[in-house]
Amino acid sequence: MMDFAIFWDWLSFAVRWLHVVTGIAWIGSSFYFVALDLGLRQRPGMPVGAFGEEWQVHGGGFYHIQKYLVAPAEMPEHLTWFKWESYATWLSGFAMLCVVYYAGADLFLIDPNVLPMSVPVGILLSLATIGVGWVVYDLLCRSPLGKSDTGLMLVLYCVLVFIAWGLTHLFTGRAAFLHLGAITATIMSANVFMVIIPNQKIVVADLIAGRKPDPKYGKIAKQRSLHNNYLTLPVLFLMLSNHYPLAFGTEFNWVIASLVFIIGVLIRHYFNSVHARKGNPTWTWLAALVLFIIIIWLSTAPKVLTGEPRESAAAQVYVASAHFPAVRDTVLGRCSMCHAAEPVYEGIYHAPQGVMLDTDADIANHAREIYLQAGRSHAMPPANVSQITDKERALLVAWFEGAGK
Repeated sequence: MMDFAIFWDWLSFAVRWLHVVTGIAWIGSSFYFVALDLGLRQRPGMPVGAFGEEWQVHGGGFYHIQKYLVAPAEMPEHLTWFKWESYATWLSGFAMLCVVYYAGADLFLIDPNVLPMSVPVGILLSLATIGVGWVVYDLLCRSPLGKSDTGLMLVLYCVLVFIAWGLTHLFTGRAAFLHLGAITATIMSANVFMVIIPNQKIVVADLIAGRKPDPKYGKIAKQRSLHNNYLTLPVLFLMLSNHYPLAFGTEFNWVIASLVFIIGVLIRHYFNSVHARKGNPTWTWLAALVLFIIIIWLSTAPKVLTGEPRESAAAQVYVASAHFPAVRDTVLGRCSMCHAAEPVYEGIYHAPQGVMLDTDADIANHAREIYLQAGRSHAMPPANVSQITDKERALLVAWFEGAGK
């Protein structure tokens, strides 16, 4: 069992690394082509059918790039397709979902205090939310609403807000954020697999057959590509959020997720405007900063509203606190079954991330982490498997914030 646990931990690491590598490849190519598309310029004497061109310099050489809005007159001899970056990112992400959240469903996916369910039901519900998310999105795009880019994106945002709220009533906070990211990433990858690439293949087939391609296929693909462009940054936040419990483990986590989408759109709007040479809308950064400050406030509300002061203190001060005996009993009873030199929780053979909380010194040295992950948020214990109470969480907060007073 020890050997299997080590193997599984390395498997998780390998899949995560693969996901990061493929994600960089996909996002990098996506950002590049959006910037290229927005930077195209027209000039007299361009080839028939060419929409625009751009000169670029990189790596000691010059590149002359031309774009055909529908297709060139003849099929090029060599044609590079950009699709496997997207497919590999989604497949590696799904593999990580299986390795971490499905194999560890009782810790990371299911929270009985949110919605009691068995592991198979939880996994099926997870798969259903991802699939339904794509179906709803695709139907909206194909509806008459899809003819208005602005109207469609406003409706899609409202749908994403509802999904964010709904997921927090199904899974753990960590899993809710992960699934919102997975739904969004599935939409992006499915756009490539089911719309963009098939439409491009239709155009290529028409060229080979000597037919004039229909411009509608390029227009549809461009709309889906635009959606992918604006969804990228929120997906990155949601995928990284599992390392930051103040994002996913708080009362207003679904509001935080909703605001992240707006921040992502603001930042992409800035870069898109600059690349298109349509000005330098620096106001988007100020707006994004304001929203991020609101997120920070929401992560600690409503406690911040009381105006209670918080002070940091050295480790020995935490041990000297009048609250410490009760805190020690809480930590030993609720946390040390995993965070100990010899964990006793089934399936845990080493203290997670090497954090041990089975001595006074260990507890004091990790006071801040205990405060953030088990006091001010519900990130720990995962799915509240040790049934820590709200009163005990309040005790941890009072201990940390009152140390040294």
